[in-house]
Amino acid sequence: MICMSGCGKNPTNGMNKIDTTPIDPPTDQLTYLALGDSYTIGEAVKQAESFPYQLRENLNKQSLHFSAPKIVATTGWTAGELIAGIKAETFLPKYDLVTLLIGVNDQYRGYSIAAYRKEFIALLKTAVTFAGGNAAHVFVVSIPDWGVTPYGVQSGRDMKIVAKEIDAFNAVNKEESLKAGISYTDITPASRNAATDAALVASDGLHPSGKMYKEWADQLSPSVNKAFK
Repeated sequence: MICMSGCGKNPTNGMNKIDTTPIDPPTDQLTYLALGDSYTIGEAVKQAESFPYQLRENLNKQSLHFSAPKIVATTGWTAGELIAGIKAETFLPKYDLVTLLIGVNDQYRGYSIAAYRKEFIALLKTAVTFAGGNAAHVFVVSIPDWGVTPYGVQSGRDMKIVAKEIDAFNAVNKEESLKAGISYTDITPASRNAATDAALVASDGLHPSGKMYKEWADQLSPSVNKAFK
C-alpha cells in the first residue's frame, strides 16, 4: 500500500520484490507461479512461512512434488502494477500451478471497483495463459481484511468501512474467477480472526503471521490436490 499524507507505518510500504527461483527447475518436478503483492511475498515472515511455500510443502506431502515457487510480487503493488511487473519478468513456457492474490492496495488507495474489475479480468486471462490454457490449474485467493490488525485499528481508518470495501473488491474477484471457471478460495473470514488472535499477525502488526499463512495454505490445498488427481 502507498503511504498517504500523514500516515505512519504503511501496510505495504517499500518495494520488497521476491524472485529467487531458477528459471529452469528440475524436469521431474511440477512448477508453480505465484502472482501478487506483499501477501504473496510473505512480508515480515520467513520465506518458508509464506503461503506459497507452505502450500508447496502441503502438496509435496500429498505426493505432488513442486519445485520452489516462482514468486512475482512486490509490496505495494496494485492489480495494474502487477500487470506491468509481469511484463518485465522472464517465465517458463507454462506452469503446472498458478495462484493469484491481488487487490488490497487498490482498496487502500481508493481505486475504483470498475478499474479493478477490468485489470483483474486481464490478470485472470494472463494466469490461464501461464497455466498452458488450463483454467483448472489457476487458483485465486481472496483479499484479507487488514483493518482488524493492530496497524488497521491504529490507522485512523473506520474498520467497518475497510471491511465493507474489502468485501466489495472480493465480490468482484470472486465473480470474475467463477465466471472464468477458476477456483476461488475465500480466506477473508479467517483473516478477521486476527481481531482476537494476536498470533495470526506478524511482528510488524499488519501482515499475516506464518500461522495465518498456514491456514491459507491448508484451506487452498484440497482444491489444488483435487485438480491434480
